[in-house]
Amino acid sequence: MPVRCSSCARSRAVLKRPKTGHSLCRDCFFWAFEEETHQTIVSGRLFNRGETVAIGASGGKDSTVLAYVMKVLNERYDYGLNLLLLSVDEGITGYRDDSLETVKRNQQQYDLPLKIVSYEELYGWTMDAIVKQVGLKNNCTFCGVFRRQALDRGAIMLNVDKICTGHNADDVAETVLMNVLRGDVARLRRCTAISTDGGGGDGAVPRCKPLKYAYEKEIVLYAYFKKLDYFSTECVYSPNAYRGHARAFLKDLEAIRPSSIMDVIHSGENLSVKEGVKMPVQGTCSRCGYISSQALCKSCVLLEGLNRGLPKLGIGKHHRLHGKILAQQPLTPAEENKLKTLEF
Repeated sequence: MPVRCSSCARSRAVLKRPKTGHSLCRDCFFWAFEEETHQTIVSGRLFNRGETVAIGASGGKDSTVLAYVMKVLNERYDYGLNLLLLSVDEGITGYRDDSLETVKRNQQQYDLPLKIVSYEELYGWTMDAIVKQVGLKNNCTFCGVFRRQALDRGAIMLNVDKICTGHNADDVAETVLMNVLRGDVARLRRCTAISTDGGGGDGAVPRCKPLKYAYEKEIVLYAYFKKLDYFSTECVYSPNAYRGHARAFLKDLEAIRPSSIMDVIHSGENLSVKEGVKMPVQGTCSRCGYISSQALCKSCVLLEGLNRGLPKLGIGKHHRLHGKILAQQPLTPAEENKLKTLEF
């Protein structure tokens, strides 16, 4: 006996939702997924009418589904948003160049403007060149820091009001676990936020996560049944990423307890920091003006290390030699040698 859709009771069910366990037909699943995203947007007050919103587009499943759903909901509920696509070219041969072709097709399919910014034009480095310097152990640190700032720089060029990203429930839960394991209280407090205020000034542009409560499995199912055009190859430099360990652990938990993803998110949302714990004070980088809790932002420190041939300079915690860099003072041969041999 074929299983009937538990929502409409008319059509044959084609999937069992990982999130709720309900058996749904395609149309009911599409409607449920889109309505839940709409409710996330409305309850989180993510947008205001008339805003220009950049969708962070990588060509992957999350950003492709986000772009499609945002366009559908903007038209269905008359949000009054001016949507556009914003992509970052990290300079990874055989990965990002191929995925950007997918983004360009999405531009045509969804009839949305597209802006691409690259590491090479912003920093003078590609990820391929960075990996040659730093190897595969810490390359994701460089990429993550540079990508975040590159998105903001692109958004500022476009004069957008907000950036929305394709971070899903799995991503948020993984980040909570990573910050717990690292003891990073400052990031733990803000990693579950569905939106950020951006910090003002010349710093970050406000960001939001319309897919915060959408399971990765359901995003894949939505893209599959909608026959959306997306790029599914994993980054060639990511197998050693720390996030991969958190992801594997979370998948093991999910196999035992399907609600683990949402449980971790809700735990992160309800964590509080006891009184008296010293938190970083948000300021701006004295060199580039980007938001930073130090005199130099992480991006400037990493970039300085690359340009000086000292790629380990910005890896790990704030180093005492950063002050000399800030003051444009040359490092002694002994200091340079120490930085070259540091292990983190």
